[in-house]
Amino acid sequence: MNPQLADLLMLLELEPLEVNLFRGESRDIGSPQVFGGQVLGQALTAASATVEGRIVHSLHAYFLRRGDFNAPIVYQVDRSLDGHSFSNRRVVAIQHGEPIFNMAASFQVLEEGLEHQIPMPPVPPPEELPDSSRPPPELLVRLPERLRRFLELPRPFEFRLVQPFDYVAPPSAPPSRQVWFRAVDRLPPDERLHRRLLAYLSDYFLLDTATLPHGSALRGNPVVMASIDHAMWFHRPLRVDDWLLYAVDSPSASGARGFARAGVYARDGRLVASTAQEGLVRLRREKPT
Repeated sequence: MNPQLADLLMLLELEPLEVNLFRGESRDIGSPQVFGGQVLGQALTAASATVEGRIVHSLHAYFLRRGDFNAPIVYQVDRSLDGHSFSNRRVVAIQHGEPIFNMAASFQVLEEGLEHQIPMPPVPPPEELPDSSRPPPELLVRLPERLRRFLELPRPFEFRLVQPFDYVAPPSAPPSRQVWFRAVDRLPPDERLHRRLLAYLSDYFLLDTATLPHGSALRGNPVVMASIDHAMWFHRPLRVDDWLLYAVDSPSASGARGFARAGVYARDGRLVASTAQEGLVRLRREKPT
């Protein structure tokens, strides 16, 4: 298996410490704090470890403090409900003695029911788009060091952008984008694993989309961006090692916060998941000298 993907699978596995108590490690992916998708995926692993015969269908999370990737994270699970069809779990991620994240997740027995969905947006297939997983070297050298470090690290996923993105001088653009993605190698046919991996991936591209109409305002002004809350709903079976389309739009930005939502579609057009996020988008304007 691809080494980056194998390392991610290992990262999402947690060490049981006690009943309802787990510990996870972190990775430095080039961001100034622990990647939010990592905490989402690990928290879902912790919650899932306390549930049998049911699969996650939704989660709602808040990011409280920056995570330190040099220290382990402890996940404490509260078994809030085990009903006839549904189970509910609350998870708190703790680091250096303080909560950095909390999440509620709901699990359901598989059932048949009514079916409908909105159609997948018309986009080119991934085979017709260039690999966007890493910018070309001539562009990387022109980027700020922090952004360059984040973008040049090898990833366990492949991305193909429907709309090209200019990292050096982003123009103002409508607040929507579509991105194809998939794992770089084949994975076991374990639905729980694929949903955890999608939770990890779902922290990509959402908050960035809220900045697209403001390209000119971002030039020359450092921007502080951080996830505040995150929600997901899993609708249908999925595979992260097959192409999935992330169709993102941002209906609003205000009060130094940006809001984005997305549908995740399989190649055959099935809507397999939905997600939404609000985050901090704060401009740090340079003071005149």
